[in-house]
Amino acid sequence: MLTKGHRRKQQIIDTAKVMFIEYGFQSTHIGKVCEELNIARGTVYQYFGNKREILYAILESVEEIIDDILDSDDLKDFLKTEPSQKSLLKYINQRITSAIISVISEPIILKLLFRDIVGIDEGVNSRINVFIEYITTAIMHDIEELIKRGFFREEINPEDIAHILMGGILFMINNYNNKQKNKPGKNTIEMVIDNYFNGLLK
Repeated sequence: MLTKGHRRKQQIIDTAKVMFIEYGFQSTHIGKVCEELNIARGTVYQYFGNKREILYAILESVEEIIDDILDSDDLKDFLKTEPSQKSLLKYINQRITSAIISVISEPIILKLLFRDIVGIDEGVNSRINVFIEYITTAIMHDIEELIKRGFFREEINPEDIAHILMGGILFMINNYNNKQKNKPGKNTIEMVIDNYFNGLLK
């Protein structure tokens, strides 16, 4: 059960998310967040030093979700069952799909990834790049395991594959957005990853 402090912190984050999208980063001030929640400035400063820290907390929360989904111990436990190639590919596909869904299901994260929020500065841009690298590194570790197990070709560069995979899915989502279509669902992303992985098999 969340404490009152945790609930208040989440309220601040959730309110700031909406404001960052609606007003942009530069025009969203701590005072606006306080007005919306009818709280004193001091309450916000108990949890965050400035609005940048709120934005970074949003990214960190998704990173924590990805850590949980792509937990290396879970993968090691699954490998102890000596799965078939088909079972392992399916398992890793589901892991990566869930991680990507956790990213694209958060509107502000997509806005940040596409640099579609007004007023973000170089500091925020740098943090977004760290976030992208965080995701691709997590995906890369699963790909490395498939190479180690002899399922993928040895000459494959796992870092390049992770970047291409993530970049391709984001490109697809951006294309959906440009055509004002709903973003692709879980089944579509699973299919993309499955087709991509099948092209890397020995």
